[in-house]
Amino acid sequence: MTLVITIIKGLHIAAILLWAAGLIALPLLLAQHRRGHDQAAYQRVRRFSHYGYTHLLTPAAVVAVAAGTALLFLREAFVPWMFAKLVLVGALVALHAWIGNLVVRMGEHANRRQPSPILPLLFLAIALCVGIFVIVLTKPDYALAFPEWIMSPRDRQLPVEEVPIW
Repeated sequence: MTLVITIIKGLHIAAILLWAAGLIALPLLLAQHRRGHDQAAYQRVRRFSHYGYTHLLTPAAVVAVAAGTALLFLREAFVPWMFAKLVLVGALVALHAWIGNLVVRMGEHANRRQPSPILPLLFLAIALCVGIFVIVLTKPDYALAFPEWIMSPRDRQLPVEEVPIW
């Protein structure tokens, strides 16, 4: 079982590296779209950004999420820091979709649209990747501030006498 976990973890790390690099590189590539470029230059940048997103970035994201999900269940890592990481991964998936939307919009407007500003995309991608990296490496012990009566069993029945059956 340890060999399987090691292989899946290696696949997960490789896919994350590729996905994160793509989330940082693709906005830089989209910034190369300039209104008024000749058709050949536009087609080259457009084709590269489209294929980069559909053939490299999206498969890397799918593999990273699938391998991470498998690791979550194989390692039984149901701890608070993992849920904090999953929130950031969800934001990374949303950023991935946003960049995909920009790729599609750039293709639909056929060199008539100025690209969106890339600095917010770059900042967000780098901040999310660094946040995930820090959480995974430090594995912080989040103290859940729930009252004691919620966290401990009371050896009592539920307050409802009957459960409706539909």
